[in-house]
Amino acid sequence: MVKVSDKYFEIFISEAEIEQEVASLASRINADHQGQEVLFLVLLNGAFMFASDLLKHITLPCSVSFVKLSSYHGGTSSSGQVKELIGLNESIEGKHVIVVEDIVDTGTTMDALIPDLTERNPASVKICTLLFKPEAFKGQFAPQYTGFNIPNAFVLGYGLDYNEQGRNLNAIYQLKKES
Repeated sequence: MVKVSDKYFEIFISEAEIEQEVASLASRINADHQGQEVLFLVLLNGAFMFASDLLKHITLPCSVSFVKLSSYHGGTSSSGQVKELIGLNESIEGKHVIVVEDIVDTGTTMDALIPDLTERNPASVKICTLLFKPEAFKGQFAPQYTGFNIPNAFVLGYGLDYNEQGRNLNAIYQLKKES
């Protein structure tokens, strides 16, 4: 158990389970995109650890770029409003783009980002997420590559935060249930 800010969290997905799933996702991406050059578009801040580990297993010719979007504003649930903080400044025309996201829950972030990307005429756009909450998902763009389907519970660690804390934890934790 860990305390982050004013809340207690318990282990949910271990570091070893994460490592195994990240390698598996990379293997699928490598197989699906054989012979293609891929641009990995990493969403900050949450996906930085996942992207770093994922890219270590990618054997394709690739480039990496970053965009910062947010729909969480200091709480434990999405605000429902996406605010672009740092945008994509390079051309993606004709490129195979894989958006790397830490977690897809409601789908609000992807619903804001994917139409913008498709207007830029990429060869393809796919979403790769470590965590997906099918129960919470209301979006139009489901991920093509998913590490773990999880229940609609608040999690942190491995890049995900609570009030900007806990990103450095090497496993994923869930909010401790009240006893």
